[in-house]
Amino acid sequence: MSQPIPVLLDATSLPPSWGGVARYIEGVLTGLESAGTSVHVVAKAADIPRLRAAAAGHRYHAAPRAIRMRPVRFAWEQLGLPGLARRVGVTAIHSPHYTFPLVTRARRVVTLHDATFFTDPAVHSRLKRTFFSTWIRLAARRAAALVAPSEATATAVCEAVGGGAARIRVAYLGVDPAVFTRPAPGAVESFAAAHELPTEEGWIAFLGTIEPRKNVPELLRAYARVRSERLAQDSPTPRLVLSGSRGWDDDAARLLDALTPGHGVIEAGYLPLEELAAFLGGATLVVYPSLGEGFGLPVLEAMSCGAAVLTTNRLSIPEVGGDAVAYSEPDAASLSGAISALLDAPAERRRLGAAALARSAGFTWEACARVHLEAYADAGVRTEAAA
Repeated sequence: MSQPIPVLLDATSLPPSWGGVARYIEGVLTGLESAGTSVHVVAKAADIPRLRAAAAGHRYHAAPRAIRMRPVRFAWEQLGLPGLARRVGVTAIHSPHYTFPLVTRARRVVTLHDATFFTDPAVHSRLKRTFFSTWIRLAARRAAALVAPSEATATAVCEAVGGGAARIRVAYLGVDPAVFTRPAPGAVESFAAAHELPTEEGWIAFLGTIEPRKNVPELLRAYARVRSERLAQDSPTPRLVLSGSRGWDDDAARLLDALTPGHGVIEAGYLPLEELAAFLGGATLVVYPSLGEGFGLPVLEAMSCGAAVLTTNRLSIPEVGGDAVAYSEPDAASLSGAISALLDAPAERRRLGAAALARSAGFTWEACARVHLEAYADAGVRTEAAA
């Protein structure tokens, strides 16, 4: 790999679960490598081996051990990150998760993943809403370049903060087809056996943190209605399997805790990455009833596994799903009707799965990375790839 371009990507915000922002950072690094470009990367020492295994050509720097504590990480971001940027000789810092050094000689490139703090404030806690909306406004004023994962997010940010955010580059996220792919022969059966799922009935899959905007309470109410109606008709009903940790959705927690025997709902918790292809691709139907997304990566990942996906026509999701997914309004009545219709239409589910697989192939991490190179160029970084 050639000499890294003078950009320092701050990967210290990687979560322990390696979900969300971790998939984005890892994807951008692999995409940059595929595009023939390397950068400097700072991360927790424990995270560097996995990042290096995915994209070995970058130059990695270990952050201080104490940043494992979130308050220390924020303090180090303000005081230590600019110093590291000076020592390694970069001209730009890429902060891939909203926050960034307020004082630094380096130009700042900031990724803004989500604008629902402005468009749907009620789905966030007051603290989270205040924190992230404040940093988005600061980024719009101080960053040399901004990156968003969808046109919907970029537009909403511009409307919320004014014309100063016109520098936003839209970089659609990618998907790794080696991980999110049609399940290998026997993989679905093995997954079902490991999680005690009946393969003959199948399952309806949901993937995501159980937080208010994911709309899990309406999904649970819709599923209860579907199950009751199908039992009355003596029709088999797939289980509803929720993969993801419980977040801060008190309504969903209350409904889950009140479930009685025979409800058909399974909380699978966090599933490891290597099981997701079988979970999503082996599902009878994947349902993602979100009230709004900055991008909607679980939808794309399910599409890449050849799943039939039912989701909502909200914010960025149609940019991802196009005409390769089915849509419903997010209320329980609409969701139950759409779920029932798809359960009774195997040919339509096969069509959706094939269309989803074809459409997902257009979302690559290399294409995402090339837009990042354009953002780096906006910040004054000159590279052959961005020229």
